[in-house]
Amino acid sequence: MANKSADAFRTISEAAKELDVPQHVLRHWEEVFGQVRPMRRAGGRRYYRPLDIDLLRGIRVLLYDQRYTTKGVQKIFKDEGVRYVSELGRRVAAGEQVDMRPVIPEDGAQDGEHANGKGSDEDLLELTSEARADVQLPADVEKRLRTLMARLEVVQDALDEALLALEAIDSARD
Repeated sequence: MANKSADAFRTISEAAKELDVPQHVLRHWEEVFGQVRPMRRAGGRRYYRPLDIDLLRGIRVLLYDQRYTTKGVQKIFKDEGVRYVSELGRRVAAGEQVDMRPVIPEDGAQDGEHANGKGSDEDLLELTSEARADVQLPADVEKRLRTLMARLEVVQDALDEALLALEAIDSARD
């Protein structure tokens, strides 16, 4: 089998091999972390999009390299969001060294803050301002955005199906 492009979908066996974890671990992560939602075909076969692979790689780094517990990773998802974990996965895939665990200085500052109350840029995973935004939206705006997101997910699913069909056609030609 030829190497797939970076944009190609991965089966669970391909994803497991790429991430160097057993397939049952990916299934477990799907149960434990609701943010992991690979596309499913008839019969329940999973297909992982490049974004799914980034997210899984970020989870792997947090669990295996940074030694967070499952609950710790769930808290990171809650506090920082999916984009944060995906960005971590993308950075690691690009070969960047990432040290997420904040260093707590001996002066008693917590959560990556120093005695002056400011965190060091070196202590944090650098993300885009968009991923770090903590904005309170009016209820009507939030409702419209959620509706739009739901519609975009339907569109994304349709695009995923079309991409799979095109990959099947390309495979049949080879």
